[in-house]
Amino acid sequence: MSEIIEHSTSVVPGDGKLEILLIEDDPGDAFLFEELLDEELPDAHILQARTLREARERLHPGVHCVVADLSLPDAEGLDLLRQVLDMAPRSAVLVLTGRSDAAVGVAAVASGAEDYLIKHEVDGPLLARAIRYALERKRAEDSERELMEAQIRSEENARIELGLLPVPLINDPDLHHHTRYRPGRERALLGGDFYDTVQTSDGSVHLVIGDVCGHGPDEASLGVRLRMAWRTLVLAGHTGTDLLGTLDTVLCHERWSEEIFTTLAMITVAPDRRSARFHMAGHPAPLLFGDASAEALPDDAYGPALGLFPGSEWPAAELELSGHWSFMLYTDGLIEGRIGGGADRLGTEGLVELAAGARGRGLTGDLLIDHLVAEVESLNGEALTDDLAVVMLSGKASR
Repeated sequence: MSEIIEHSTSVVPGDGKLEILLIEDDPGDAFLFEELLDEELPDAHILQARTLREARERLHPGVHCVVADLSLPDAEGLDLLRQVLDMAPRSAVLVLTGRSDAAVGVAAVASGAEDYLIKHEVDGPLLARAIRYALERKRAEDSERELMEAQIRSEENARIELGLLPVPLINDPDLHHHTRYRPGRERALLGGDFYDTVQTSDGSVHLVIGDVCGHGPDEASLGVRLRMAWRTLVLAGHTGTDLLGTLDTVLCHERWSEEIFTTLAMITVAPDRRSARFHMAGHPAPLLFGDASAEALPDDAYGPALGLFPGSEWPAAELELSGHWSFMLYTDGLIEGRIGGGADRLGTEGLVELAAGARGRGLTGDLLIDHLVAEVESLNGEALTDDLAVVMLSGKASR
């Protein structure tokens, strides 16, 4: 296999030296081309090789342009070109042909060369112009390739990240589920916030939302692992403080620093949809919507964030539900925006006030969530920069 030498191409190197490798077996033609190059490109450094083998030995990462005769003792034609392109994939390549081989030159350009020159029709200005054009074209090709590779990587990352977002496991047609997810990191699709919804075999519906401290890819990865662990534990029949204790253990084993913690809120809605049990581990209080009301859940079910205190317990609180109800769980990205450019932040009380106004206007589901996010951003004066996740479950208590 041909040796591959990787390097970057620039039209003029930073030190002003343009490295050119001339592959020409005819001493007279080689001397003529060197004279032309010395005259038109006096700052260029020219290497010479008489065979493809010599070219491979003399090629180095600083060579910006290869000028190659397509008829050498050890290779010729398009096969020679392919070997040169394999040896120097980041160099601009010009090929030299005879008068009767113009068609070969055209085929060489189609095969990857930047340009071709007919030997006995070349003068100094034409040669210099062809080299400059080849370098520019190669630079443009490299930029386009890098852009396409970056786009492909971005699309692949997007598919992976989107695939890591949960699909709710709900089989009750009377329940309505809505989510919003927006990471704070630029160009990211996944942040440290996570959420999930699972209906178990007894008909209970379990919701969770969590927030890993920090905003990078490591936090996003940890959030996914915690979310998957939570789902697995719920499906295995774990609930309440037992579930949270196990999740706390998972976090402590998976995190890379003892300073990493996670806030979390968890709600379980009973099979008859007439009651709910909730736990909060250092997380903002979820909202409960009635037919025309909005309120934060009481603060009598608070425990510490996961990862702070080994052996912690998290108390449970019970709620009676009636009529049409909706729970909205969210991360602190929704309430930490400022109000009117001042130092005060919105907080849970401010969110409740906005939510009550929206419910009074009859907004529900997606419209309600989008309205609240827009209102929060309007008060903040700009887009929210923290990770943001919202999950809403709506239903009706059975009679």
